[in-house]
Amino acid sequence: MKLHYTINYIIKCLCLGIAFLCAPKLFPADTPVAFIQDDSVLRISIKDSWLTESPARAAANRNFTYTLPGGGPVQVRSVRRGNELTVILARERNGEYPGWAQGSWVYTRNYTTGAPERIRIFLRSDPWLYVQLRPQGKDKSFMDVVLYEAYVIRGLSVGIPMDTLLTIPLHEALAAVGDRFPRRYFEPDIRLYRDTGTFTEKVRTALRGLNYEDDGALDETGRYVFIETLKPQQDPVGLNCSGFTKWLIDGMLRPVTGKRLAITPLKAPAAPRTSSLAENYENRDPLFGLDWTRNLALEAARALRSPDFAVLENVEVRQETFAALIDRSRGGTAIKSYPGFLLNAGFSMEGLRPLLYTLAVNEPGYLYLASISNERGPAPLQRQHYHEAVLVPYFNSYGVFQALVFESAAETTLDGLIRRHPGALINLVRVPIEGVFEP
Repeated sequence: MKLHYTINYIIKCLCLGIAFLCAPKLFPADTPVAFIQDDSVLRISIKDSWLTESPARAAANRNFTYTLPGGGPVQVRSVRRGNELTVILARERNGEYPGWAQGSWVYTRNYTTGAPERIRIFLRSDPWLYVQLRPQGKDKSFMDVVLYEAYVIRGLSVGIPMDTLLTIPLHEALAAVGDRFPRRYFEPDIRLYRDTGTFTEKVRTALRGLNYEDDGALDETGRYVFIETLKPQQDPVGLNCSGFTKWLIDGMLRPVTGKRLAITPLKAPAAPRTSSLAENYENRDPLFGLDWTRNLALEAARALRSPDFAVLENVEVRQETFAALIDRSRGGTAIKSYPGFLLNAGFSMEGLRPLLYTLAVNEPGYLYLASISNERGPAPLQRQHYHEAVLVPYFNSYGVFQALVFESAAETTLDGLIRRHPGALINLVRVPIEGVFEP
């Protein structure tokens, strides 16, 4: 089994090495995982004095900097927080040693007993992305993969004890779980996001000429009208959240189709109604935002892909890439389940950032129209889709994850969107990004 993984690792290294040498700007800030400089020699040398020594004595050690055989500097230091002692092998990044630069290795023990608690390894220069190893009895360990406080893998058994993991090379630890390790989340190919970066700059430039107006939109002739009545607006004219999503999709489709979309068809049900409580009160128009975004995505699929692709199941995001979140809301750390996709409602807002990260990796070249819903009065309470936004997750030219938010004729932030809609659910539909944008 070990020979099998070693051969696979060598093959992967050769393939990645050829790609890396032929395209040196593929990972301008970080390298492929296989090219992270090995620090196992350093860990072996400090095992007795830092990693297995009594916590009190290990905490008394002085920080020092070590140069790896490949030339990369590593700062070794320890930090005590409460009843935990953490030894950090911090890689250098821009002249500093933050502890989460690519290749950094972090080992935490119980300060009282010295028992191992976890090893965290940062495979990209991002403090929110790491592999975590935890003890599973004396002879095995657990592996977790955490992306922005979401477990894409939790409790995967590794047939290597923690004591051995303290000193073995990184590639051996990852090879122990074979193809079950989701390497793709740590090696995005930034070449796949060039059109996205170009598109977002065009959107930002075009935003300068927009204003907000309640219920405002552009009709198929380019006139500013009110969505409900289709009557013309008077100065000052503008767009609301729905009108803005239409403006953006029109800018993507008009170079292809030669025209803007009509408003009335976008308000029609995008899928057959069910008998759920929320849909029994149509006078409140509870599904307007859901229908609007779905219809826009279907039109985009029809024009930019093919009529056969314009099916709701193809454009709506329904896959569940993680099932648990780390909750730090009450000062401590807790793990709670993530419910996943709910038909006609989407996903819980609190898992939006890791969801967008996984979408950026798994579906490069897409943006997402979001419809946000929550239960609202008067009695009886019902779920109502009340706001829309455009979400653009991608990796910039330095390989850094970005999650841009455009809404109501402005660019905002993902943190702000999440903060303004506590307890809400968010439904996402995908739209392919093309290089041309002419609103």
